[in-house]
Amino acid sequence: MNLSSKIYIAGHRGLVGSALVRNLEAQGFANIICKTRDELDLLNPLAVADFFVAEKPDHVFLAAAKVGGILANNEHPAEFIFENLQIQNNIIHNAYLQKTKKLLFLGSSCIYPRDCPQPIKEEYLLTGPLEKTNEAYAVAKIAGIKMCQAYNKQYDTQFISVMPTNLYGQNDNFDLESSHVLPALLRKFHEAKIEGKKEVVMWGTGAPMREFLHVDDLADACIFLMNNYSDNEIVNIGTGEDLAIQDLALLIKKTTGFEGEIINDTSKPDGTPKKLLDVSRLHSLGWQHKINLEDGIAMTYAWFLENYTK
Repeated sequence: MNLSSKIYIAGHRGLVGSALVRNLEAQGFANIICKTRDELDLLNPLAVADFFVAEKPDHVFLAAAKVGGILANNEHPAEFIFENLQIQNNIIHNAYLQKTKKLLFLGSSCIYPRDCPQPIKEEYLLTGPLEKTNEAYAVAKIAGIKMCQAYNKQYDTQFISVMPTNLYGQNDNFDLESSHVLPALLRKFHEAKIEGKKEVVMWGTGAPMREFLHVDDLADACIFLMNNYSDNEIVNIGTGEDLAIQDLALLIKKTTGFEGEIINDTSKPDGTPKKLLDVSRLHSLGWQHKINLEDGIAMTYAWFLENYTK
């Protein structure tokens, strides 16, 4: 990409898309195309086709998706598979038709088998059953990966796919019904502190191991790969480090200043027991994360305090 390249960011208001916009603008990219949901319905094939005909972007970051935590994935699987398939099918196909130079598709680490060897290498894709609680979302993302690879093979496109680990940061979703574990805990501990509660109830045993990447690091990695990677194989993006959810909770408790107890609701599901990405492929290309977890949580909490209202 050069500073005058026409760059379309699908999903620019979301956690990932907004981080991409911040990073690109900070670097001096001035021809960034962003459309709100009201301006462009990505579920509508004709609307997406018309947009690509009119704009003909040079580069596309496909960060638009329907996302959520265990509860949302469990209760709305039909929406998760339909909307994600529809969005990515429309964008990938029209990027091909309008000769987009390069597209980056954002997948998810949940594409890998539930009981994967750890750390998870890219070649472990489709080697075992998926985690049931987010199977519909994972299947849609796997289809997106295979679609990019198929178009590269048949049409000689440059569509690359990246698999981020668990993300967090400013513009995250803090809704307790649909958010992921880190923002959900951050809000729970904050509200418990404000309301003077003596305990916070946390789903599951706290034993599962998770890896967390600040979204600003993800955006940096995506732009790095857009400029430096063109192979057909997927690339994991993460830190290569994980911790128990219970330890994450203790870190968030400390950050928010909550002084009560943590109660584990073991009637609720834990999800995948361990999910750590092998990031040696990314490291070999010359990129590593910069924001450590404690600093990243502090940054996210500061943003939450300034921007979030119930």
